[in-house]
Amino acid sequence: MLDNETNRKLRLLNIGEFIDAIELQDRDPEVLEMSFDERFKLLTDRVFQEKYNAKVMRLLKSAKCRFPKADVTDIYYHKDRPFSKTLITELATCKFVDQSQSVIILGYASTGKTYLGCALAREACRHQFRTRYIRTSELLSEFDDASVISGGTEKLLRKYSNFKVLILDEWLTKDISKAELEFLFELSERRYDNTSTIFCTLYPPEEWVRRLGKGTQAESIYERFRFNNIQVKTGEMNMREIYNKK
Repeated sequence: MLDNETNRKLRLLNIGEFIDAIELQDRDPEVLEMSFDERFKLLTDRVFQEKYNAKVMRLLKSAKCRFPKADVTDIYYHKDRPFSKTLITELATCKFVDQSQSVIILGYASTGKTYLGCALAREACRHQFRTRYIRTSELLSEFDDASVISGGTEKLLRKYSNFKVLILDEWLTKDISKAELEFLFELSERRYDNTSTIFCTLYPPEEWVRRLGKGTQAESIYERFRFNNIQVKTGEMNMREIYNKK
């Protein structure tokens, strides 16, 4: 059993989990018969897992997903949903984040775009990437509020540029003002080729310039995301009707 001073030092080192793990070992006769190396390996594995789980939970909480319990293992596959399990499994590895690729989840209303985005957000958190979900209208509302404060827009840009994975839900469902377009242009410039953005949208990329209001900034946003992306098409199946029948 560890003495009080050792416990104090472990907590100062931010590895207080060792204390509980050692106490559990001390109550297990089989573990007590193990060598020091074997016991230390078990301790390390347990503490690592506890710290990993705690970090993932913090990341999930700060991601603020619309569906916080969305999980790729619960995704509904059907012949009328165009995406494959192979594609989702590949996305769940988060290699697209390592390669700074973006994901465009494209489909009609109520076809499960938001759920898919939140499920991928959970996987990003499991891979320990700083992640944030937000509806585009809410992001633009934050911009409108920040724009009247000195330095507010720059602070907001830094905030959303620093998320390794950003899920923009309801992308381009409302008209964009000139000031909002300039904000989205600057945000896309900072995120391009360095982070991953997941767009949940009704509109294919070739319609983005028109939805953004045309002009060079609209075209620049489109060009940044038209090539280095993975598209997931959700089709027309109404998932709300499917789950309401269950």
